[in-house]
Amino acid sequence: MPGWSPGARVREEALELPTRAAMLKRLAVTGGVTTSAGIVLAGTFAVLAVLPLVALTQIGITVAFGVLLDTFVVRSILVPAVTIDLYERVWWPSAHARRVRTDAKWILSPHD
Repeated sequence: MPGWSPGARVREEALELPTRAAMLKRLAVTGGVTTSAGIVLAGTFAVLAVLPLVALTQIGITVAFGVLLDTFVVRSILVPAVTIDLYERVWWPSAHARRVRTDAKWILSPHD
């Protein structure tokens, strides 16, 4: 199933756009959905904090904090920053990495 993960969606966009533009477009399109899902999931785990069992309270708070950290720091800041910083090198294990930009078009390098 193509396009099931955020990275796959960026890669799909990067076939037509430079990596930076593809990352920014995907962040704008899917950012709200990702953030909403993270908040809902964190809220679900935070419900465990109201249980009278200390172990479940600790697990609930820890997992809810981890989900929020992943949502707001990792997926919203770190992944886009690393993708933009690495630019075309982010695709290194694939044929997509061998593409070079000339003029306003993407073409495959002679190594393909």
